[in-house]
Amino acid sequence: MTDPLSFAGDGKASCQLREFDWGASPLGLQEQWPATFRFLLSLILASPEAMWFAWGPERLFFFNNAYVPQLGNKLTGAIGRRFADVWADVYKDVRDAIDQTFAGTASKFTERPLLMARDGSGMVETFWTFSFSPVRSEQGEIVALLCTAMEETQRKEREREGSTALRLYQDIVRSDPNPVCAFDARHAVIAFNQAFSDEFFRVYGHRARLGDTFPELFLPDQGLLIGSYLDRALAGEDFTVTQRFGHPDHAVPMWEISYNPLRDAEGHIVGAVQHGVDINDRVRAEQELAEAQEQLRQSQKLEAIGQLTGGVAHDFNNLLTVIRGSVDLLRRDNLPAEKRGRYIDAIGITAERAAKLTSQLLAFARRQSLRSEVFDAGSSLEEVATMVRTMTGSRIVLVIKVPEAAFFIDADRSQFDTAIINMGINARDAMKGEGHLTIAMGPVSGIPALRGHAAQIGDFVAFTIADTGSGIPADVVERIFEPFFTTKGVGEGTGLGLSQVIGFAKQSGGDIKVDSVPGKGTTFTLYLPRAYPDGSEAIDLEAIERVDGEGVCVLVVEDNAQVGEFATAALAELGYDSVLATDGRAALGLLREDCDRFHVIFSDVVMPGMGGIELGGEVRRLYPDVPIILTSGYSHVLAQNGQHGFELLHKPYSVEQLSHVLRKAITWQVRKRAFPVA
Repeated sequence: MTDPLSFAGDGKASCQLREFDWGASPLGLQEQWPATFRFLLSLILASPEAMWFAWGPERLFFFNNAYVPQLGNKLTGAIGRRFADVWADVYKDVRDAIDQTFAGTASKFTERPLLMARDGSGMVETFWTFSFSPVRSEQGEIVALLCTAMEETQRKEREREGSTALRLYQDIVRSDPNPVCAFDARHAVIAFNQAFSDEFFRVYGHRARLGDTFPELFLPDQGLLIGSYLDRALAGEDFTVTQRFGHPDHAVPMWEISYNPLRDAEGHIVGAVQHGVDINDRVRAEQELAEAQEQLRQSQKLEAIGQLTGGVAHDFNNLLTVIRGSVDLLRRDNLPAEKRGRYIDAIGITAERAAKLTSQLLAFARRQSLRSEVFDAGSSLEEVATMVRTMTGSRIVLVIKVPEAAFFIDADRSQFDTAIINMGINARDAMKGEGHLTIAMGPVSGIPALRGHAAQIGDFVAFTIADTGSGIPADVVERIFEPFFTTKGVGEGTGLGLSQVIGFAKQSGGDIKVDSVPGKGTTFTLYLPRAYPDGSEAIDLEAIERVDGEGVCVLVVEDNAQVGEFATAALAELGYDSVLATDGRAALGLLREDCDRFHVIFSDVVMPGMGGIELGGEVRRLYPDVPIILTSGYSHVLAQNGQHGFELLHKPYSVEQLSHVLRKAITWQVRKRAFPVA
């Protein structure tokens, strides 16, 4: 049997319970206690709330430690005495309620005034909130009264003191030209000025009165909101809200409303005050300003598009001039072999530059079909740093900081290398060939808020490129990612380097941050999502042994006649047989006629009717053993949704690149046939 006194604690009530002479009590020793009494005693001793109970016909008084402060000088010897003797001064005021409780009727009192003798001060008015509940024995008889009690005398006194202060406050708020209203702890209106009365009538069509419960004066949903604001202020919070209030039939202006707690001389909160300002005119002005700024942004976008168009035309015209001039020279009779080779090389180099320019434009527009792969970012960074070191020169001290632990990212390795190189070149130019350049990387748990975008939480790898150059002025920082924007001289830069970086970062699920101090240097931080490799090994394209094209037939699917002719000619040079289909449905028709004839399918992505991705899906479903390679210069489907698991060769491609991707596909096919999956 549990002893309720074993966990009674060390309070004054607990001490009295242990010292009480139970043998002289009608209850007897603990072994004789009724189960209901034992339960009640355990209940109140374990409660943090002030509680007591009166037991049996004698109405013996028992209380817990939380109730002790309410007893005052009545505490000594109170445990186990008759309730009427302990509380003789108030017994006459509560006797009827006690009798009703023992008769089976519970009761509750809120802020009940009681005159009682208190600590030698004579009879004083006190206020109490308490409830009486009957307690029945196991046999169903009422054997006790249980009471939870809370004295509210001090709070009521503070409210009275606050009322005096509030009367003074009324004189102050009357002179304010803006609506001011004060409330007590129960949300009742206790003061307001003429401006409040007039404005409230203007927006609701009726007037507030002293004593009104303020939230009830509003429309239901607005009243709930106002009530929550008042509760926050009564809890001690100073705050300001911007909200529309009013009745649709009258006016619903935008208000800036501040709420503050009202305190008495001792600092106790006795109410709250609301101060409102009609900010309709200000909001209208802000909206007009926002519209003007949006128009300016649209104008800047049009200017950027004009810059982009002009820049592309300028650069491509230069490239086409080289190509066309070289072709014209190649047509000359009796051209020496040395010059012929030089012009052919010029065409090839210029074509590569054009392809790079297109790639940068697509990356900036976030429409590049990235070849995403999981790779060790540290190893790749160290490799590309070697190229950066070569480009920066001997007068720039380059420091590479790569952690010992491997951190992987899922991105296009080529675009990653290009982004690092572009930022390295920018740093070199900012330092005018002399200074310190630090390239570092490490894991981070998110991306901060950048350029109006919310912060991102997640696993990322951050790559920092910090230089000691001239820095970037604040008015220029916002423009450095615009296409063709450059602070370099004519012929020193295209203005696409950082456009490529931010396009690559955004399309890869990351971002880029710029910190710059003019005269001290700039730090670019590139954030890319961290990846966790599953342990599978990618096949190294360069490590694949050459596979002879003899006996291998490639189904080429291309709607552009010139590109199709080039592809079949290139395949013939590589030793492959090929058949050309002009769209996806024609290709499926050839496969239905003789699927065993074709070893590889090489298809464009963007074609009339059935495109390459849809064709690839059908081939994968109907002819799963036939590998398919997609090729595209641009596809919004690839850019937005990835490669759908297909091998991708970017246009423009070289014969060597075509050879590599075919060797890879055929090698995988050979492995699949040699080691089929059960």
